[in-house]
Order: sequence, then C-alpha cells, then structure tokens
Amino acid sequence: MVAALNPNNYRILKWLAWIIFLGYSACLFYWMFRGFGRTTREGFSYNLMPLTTIFSYIFNMNRHNIGTTIINLAGNIGVFMPFGVILPFIFEKLRRYSLFLACFTGSILILEFMQTVLRVGTGDIDDVILNDIGASAGFILYRFCVAKRSRDGKTDF
Repeated sequence: MVAALNPNNYRILKWLAWIIFLGYSACLFYWMFRGFGRTTREGFSYNLMPLTTIFSYIFNMNRHNIGTTIINLAGNIGVFMPFGVILPFIFEKLRRYSLFLACFTGSILILEFMQTVLRVGTGDIDDVILNDIGASAGFILYRFCVAKRSRDGKTDF
C-alpha cells in the first residue's frame, strides 16, 4: 500500500519533474530545429489547411514507407504525451484542461511558426492537431492517476 506523499517527498518529486521537463524540452527543441538532418530551406514551407497532411499520410500509405507514416502521425502524438503529465504536475493552474490546452496549443503554434520563419521545417497545422492530441492523452492519464489516487486517499497531489 502506497502511503501519502509527505511535503519533503513532494518537493523532491516536483524538482525531478522540473529536471525531466527541462531536459525533455531541450531534446524536442533540438529535434524540431536541428535534428533529423534539418538544414535551412530556400523558401518558407507551411500548411494551414487542417487534416491535409494527416489524410495524405493515411490515404497514401502505400506511397510512403510505413515507418515514415508512423513517425509522422504516431510520433507527433506520442512525443508530446509527457507534457500532458508533467505540465499539470508542475503548474497547478494547468490542472484545468481548458487552460492547459490553451497554453500548450499557444506554445506549439509559436514553435511551428519559428520552424517556418527559420526555414528549418514545415509549419503545419496538422502537427499542432497531433501534438494537442498527444498532450491531451497525457493530460487524461495524469487526471486519471491523480483522481484515482485521490479517491483511494493514497496521495494528495
């Protein structure tokens, strides 16, 4: 049986969450702006039509390597799931889903805009959608675990 976290253990856990958040964010910045052989493009590349890229990968799967499809769809969802767990744990105000989603989406829009302006990737509204799905799935996981623990009386975070 898991005992409730005492304040000292909670502080340690929150400190570790901050380290994970900062390290993971640094990795994502690298992946988004330098990783995967990214180089500066000649012109701007962007997609503002929702679901265009997503449907292109789904309906043209036979043209794409299945690995490319998985990386682009599942990868854009899975890689942002940790933020749905970590952000509400670190920032108490982000435990409200509407505020969490607004802040997360705003941050992703800025990153996609930066990719476009810096010409190191494609600013794609579909990436925002997939990233939001991933972060939302992480948020649901966070809420489920916290709600379950709170009902069981095993923790107070």
